[in-house]
Amino acid sequence: MTEIRFHGRGGQGAVVAAQILAAALFREGLYVQSFPAFGMERRGAPVAAFVRFDDRPIRLRSQIYAPDHIVVLDHHLLHTAAVLTGLKPGGWVIVNCNHHDGRLGVPSDFRLAVVDASGIAAMNRLGSTSIPIVNTAILGAFAKATDLVGIDSVVSAISESVPVKAQENVHAARQAYDFTETL
Repeated sequence: MTEIRFHGRGGQGAVVAAQILAAALFREGLYVQSFPAFGMERRGAPVAAFVRFDDRPIRLRSQIYAPDHIVVLDHHLLHTAAVLTGLKPGGWVIVNCNHHDGRLGVPSDFRLAVVDASGIAAMNRLGSTSIPIVNTAILGAFAKATDLVGIDSVVSAISESVPVKAQENVHAARQAYDFTETL
């Protein structure tokens, strides 16, 4: 079983990103689970979402405490919250960041991928200029870095799941796939 934990802020699309990723993985014939975790405050407050997938039915029903991979929709969370807690050695950390000096404080026992998902979302007019919705862009980066899901499955899931600006979201995922940098 592979487990992924998303960390973001309310309004960035972490919960929807997890749902779209689950749909993409399901399209590839896998069993999936996707669920959110957030408190009463949503807009701007830290949010987590979880995805599990396997080639066998999943009977485990709990939050993910030891993820194989982590997706960070706001790079500031790397320094304010324990987002890397429990990450398995060798796991991917996919980070939305428009600039970086080296590894962003991510230890070298984890693999790191960086993409300017906020810039890509803003170019595609996804969300507002102050709070771009980065979920589809970060999924393009996830597909590129991890190779756990194909970009075509991600794009199909976006097309089926996103009721507004579907083409812009597809374009954002493809752009992020092309511009993801692994460190």
